[in-house]
Amino acid sequence: MTNTLTKRKLQPRKEQAFIDLVIDAIRDIKGKNILLLDLRHLPDAPSSYFVICEGDSSTQIKAIAANVERRAKEEAGMRAHSEGQLGAKWVLVDFFDLVVHIFDKETRKYYELEDLWSDAHFTEFQNL
Repeated sequence: MTNTLTKRKLQPRKEQAFIDLVIDAIRDIKGKNILLLDLRHLPDAPSSYFVICEGDSSTQIKAIAANVERRAKEEAGMRAHSEGQLGAKWVLVDFFDLVVHIFDKETRKYYELEDLWSDAHFTEFQNL
């Protein structure tokens, strides 16, 4: 499993480019309600950034996750570890410094990650 996971720290200028790539990959598949949480200033944060979004169906959620993984690998050389593909109510794509959470609407509301990490700096992206 660790053979397929590249854990490397992004340089600051490449960090923003990678975040932009992930957001664009989500938008490619019409992911909705996209939030970027900057967790870098929180001492116990599990990652530097969270990207949270939602899809309308399990098929769309899986497609968003697959597109994020594919584009990250092809365009940035970054491999991810993902979980939750089976039920696809909450799929997590982990790039170590950036973790993408793709929810269905009800599951996102239930877990309320935005409230759990309310001390983060939030950036909202408009739906396309």
